[in-house]
Amino acid sequence: MGYEKKKINRRFIRIELVKIVLVLLIGCLLASVALHVISKHYGSPFLPLNFSVSVQTTALSGKQPEKHEREPLCDFSGIRSDVCEMKGDIRIHGNSSSILFITPLKRSTSEVYESWQIKPHARKLDKHALSHVTEMSVRSMTAEEGIPECTAKYTIPAIIFSTGGYMGNMFHDFTDVLIPLFITSRQFYGEIQFLVSDMQTWWIEKYQPLLEQLSRYEIINLNKETRVLCYPHVIVGLKFHKEMSIDPSKSANRYSMIDFARLIRSSFALERESAIKLANNDDTKPRLLIISRKWTRSFTNIDEIVQMAGGLGYEVIVAEAELGSNLANFAQIVNSCDVLMGVHGAGLTNLVFLPENATLIQVVPVGGLERIALEDFGLPALDMQLRYLQYSINEEESSLIEQYPRDHPVFKDPASIRKQGWLALRSTYLIKQNVCLDVGRFKGVLLQALKFLY
Repeated sequence: MGYEKKKINRRFIRIELVKIVLVLLIGCLLASVALHVISKHYGSPFLPLNFSVSVQTTALSGKQPEKHEREPLCDFSGIRSDVCEMKGDIRIHGNSSSILFITPLKRSTSEVYESWQIKPHARKLDKHALSHVTEMSVRSMTAEEGIPECTAKYTIPAIIFSTGGYMGNMFHDFTDVLIPLFITSRQFYGEIQFLVSDMQTWWIEKYQPLLEQLSRYEIINLNKETRVLCYPHVIVGLKFHKEMSIDPSKSANRYSMIDFARLIRSSFALERESAIKLANNDDTKPRLLIISRKWTRSFTNIDEIVQMAGGLGYEVIVAEAELGSNLANFAQIVNSCDVLMGVHGAGLTNLVFLPENATLIQVVPVGGLERIALEDFGLPALDMQLRYLQYSINEEESSLIEQYPRDHPVFKDPASIRKQGWLALRSTYLIKQNVCLDVGRFKGVLLQALKFLY
């Protein structure tokens, strides 16, 4: 009898143990399903930087609770530009420079909503340039916090950028705004609206042919906008790759400077896709465009240069693209040429209008500026499938020889001038210097440019 009782007790204990195990297994299964649902619910990629939601479960294994990081709204890691990107319910109050990203209701009392300040211009470390750029506030908030009502609702994305900074200088127009704008917006194939702060009407009109290719919609002057504009997708700031150029490995659809140049030619209705081939056109002279400058880094013996180049078989054109010049007309002149030459400066930005396989010749003033010259115009030219030649003048070709003795650091130690900062370099080597080209020495450069055309 005692034996039977013990047997029944053991059987009862086993049944209870099985029940406990089954309960634990079902509990784990339910916890797993709950975690999956929660992770899907909280998996939105549109919450701000540094936001995280911790989902806690019974720590049977002794492990710490898992932490699921949100994808950031804003990226401040770029060396030249900051960019915020949002998808969902975005409300923009233009003249208050406020961009609101509306998130779902708070999911936990530990969740914190933050804000960011951003100047949407691709020259983030240049304090002087940014002093002319309006700061934007990007903030996330919940629908329960009294959000402003939409005055105008759009179904297309929007890009917010500034035309402050150094606009009016053609080099900065392209490297700080137009090329970054192409990088940021081209993926939308025109289905994007531009919201421009610090907008200058004359600047928009100057580059209207290109802007119309990038966006099919009206450009909005953000500083004068009193409405609350609502979009499903907004990018604040422009993506920057490198000086005056594009890195295809970093761009959507692997766009390159070749694509940008083709769009430029299309925008301004430029007919020539490729430079002349001399072997096929024995009676046609290649056209050489000399970019002249009136005030600084000008050629002081331009007539002598023209005569020498003409003797080599070039048809020579001398021109300068001034601030008030008709850009479309000047673009036609540049596109008609096979070789473009000039002293280092913004005028060389006109290389974007050249046909493929044309040649850019950059004349580098005294001052150890070879690296800057290569980065600003040489590498971009090569990225556009142009040929590139760089000619560094010597002391005898520089007007600085009339201002400083031969043993002065300006000649003997240019690095010491550059160490004083950009303003010292600019004043000494860019503002005060003109060029008297040694035509005998320079002749070989023009002959090499001719060889490129065969």
